[in-house]
Amino acid sequence: MGDSTTNTLTELPILPVRAADSHKGDYGKVLLVGGSRGMSGAIALAGMACLRSGAGLVTLAVPDVCLDVIASFEPSYMTVPLPCDERGRLSVVAQEQLAELADSATCIACGPGLGRSQRVTDLVAWMYEVLPQPIVFDADALYALSERHDRLDDPAGPRILTPHLGEFKRLVGDDQIDRQQAELFAAQFAIRRRVVVLLKGHRTVITDGRRSAHNQTGNPGMATGGSGDVLTGVIAALIGQGLAPFEAARLGAHVHGLAGDLAAAKLGMTSLIASDIVAYLPAAFSSLDRPEHEKA
Repeated sequence: MGDSTTNTLTELPILPVRAADSHKGDYGKVLLVGGSRGMSGAIALAGMACLRSGAGLVTLAVPDVCLDVIASFEPSYMTVPLPCDERGRLSVVAQEQLAELADSATCIACGPGLGRSQRVTDLVAWMYEVLPQPIVFDADALYALSERHDRLDDPAGPRILTPHLGEFKRLVGDDQIDRQQAELFAAQFAIRRRVVVLLKGHRTVITDGRRSAHNQTGNPGMATGGSGDVLTGVIAALIGQGLAPFEAARLGAHVHGLAGDLAAAKLGMTSLIASDIVAYLPAAFSSLDRPEHEKA
């Protein structure tokens, strides 16, 4: 199955060159869905990373009780309040409003800080099955999808799932698999569900079941809360700028890890936090444009 047909890739995708007469609408309208009371920072990190990764317009759809806090992190993204429950988690009542927001979105990402509830699960399952736009699912959105194993075979559009090993075990319903087995299962899962899987960890693997790549950047200092939220924002931005989901996941993992490496070189691994990764994204992207012999 996936293991016998997968081609291993090494050459990185590249972003299209920006035209001199381009405008913000040319670089994607990205919609990020997430946040909940007590976890406002996660979706804010994803939004900031999305902006620093080149998205033209970024909108964060968040619980109304969190909107002011989330808006205060960064003036360059927009925020939209959505209905939530008594614990500050998005409600399935938000579905109609999300459908309207999605209509104008180039790409969507869902999960950072989302929280867990039956209503959240229903909302995430609806997004997976109904919305045609490319969607990146991470964090609590993956937990929601794991609750709906029987609903994953028919995505309405391109889907990128970014689990760590524990989240992937839950997705496949097998808590005994090790890392090596998980990489094989990831290829099989991807081709069966027609999705891209980015299995996070040391030497993150990206696969669509036919092609695969191992990421070579990153360091243990990135094992810190919010790092995955940053990656979600990076990948969504790259899709918004025209990369296909598999290519966006590959380049996103590389740049995310490279930003972490640059941050660790200056700050050390022990003190590295997720916002440092965001801060070093510009340097990481800039290094992609430099000839190999000029790179430090």
